[in-house]
Amino acid sequence: MTPMHIQDIFRDWPTTFSFEFFPPKADKAWDELFETIAQLRTLRPSFVSVTYGAGGSTRERTHDLVVRIQRETPLTAVSHLTCVCHSEAELAAILDRYVESGIENVLALGGDPPRTMPNHDRARDAFQYAEDLVRFIRARERRPDPRGFGIGVAGFPEGHPMTPNRLKELEYLKRKVDAGADYICTQLFFSNADFYDFRERCELAGIRVPIIAGIMPITSKENMTRMAEMALGARFPARLLRAVARCEDDPIAVSKVGIHWATEQCRDLLDNQVRGIHFYTLNRSDATRQIYENLGLTRH
Repeated sequence: MTPMHIQDIFRDWPTTFSFEFFPPKADKAWDELFETIAQLRTLRPSFVSVTYGAGGSTRERTHDLVVRIQRETPLTAVSHLTCVCHSEAELAAILDRYVESGIENVLALGGDPPRTMPNHDRARDAFQYAEDLVRFIRARERRPDPRGFGIGVAGFPEGHPMTPNRLKELEYLKRKVDAGADYICTQLFFSNADFYDFRERCELAGIRVPIIAGIMPITSKENMTRMAEMALGARFPARLLRAVARCEDDPIAVSKVGIHWATEQCRDLLDNQVRGIHFYTLNRSDATRQIYENLGLTRH
């Protein structure tokens, strides 16, 4: 396996399997993360992605992690890039660094201000929306590959938290795709019915790029609380809540329930020809490896 352009990945993989990591804040956690990456590397993911924060130190850590993955492993790395807290000059400099480092793929996101900057004025940012960031990337690419960067954008099966009008939501998503996105990666969800409805509405809207499903297995009750905050109100089906409640205060039982639920989600998605599954790993390997084993994917 060698780093690939995202278009080549979708050409070669009928179903993609990918993992997401975040750059650790503490230096000592880097070795632990690379141990996780080494463990998951044996599963031969189609690509891995690295999240991105708006704070200056987090930006540097994202770049450093993506470059290290690219240089020290055979994995294809996709770097997140957000509009928030950036001027055009800063975005251009980041893209130039990726070109110099051989990074071919980015996930273009609107982004949220960091928690340390709750009063940040988005009017000061070069772009307010991911559509404009995608267009900016496409307009100024300087790459040996004539296709330029491989670009992904986010989709929201349960609805975009800032766009209650679901018709407008799909209109905005199509504009991101028309601006030059190669694929859509969805926010996490727990009901596949939401994903299938989203996928069908994308088709009706004329969106033809691959749509990959974002899956995050529940590993603890605290993990569920963080998910609800991170996903801005992720919906937990009643059946899932009942199963977790039956575990009472047994963390191992909660983890087993979460892994079983995610396994069944993935099995059903695969049975219904999902184009790809993206695992939000939280920088751990156990849950993802167990799901792979449950699905019989360890030799995929």
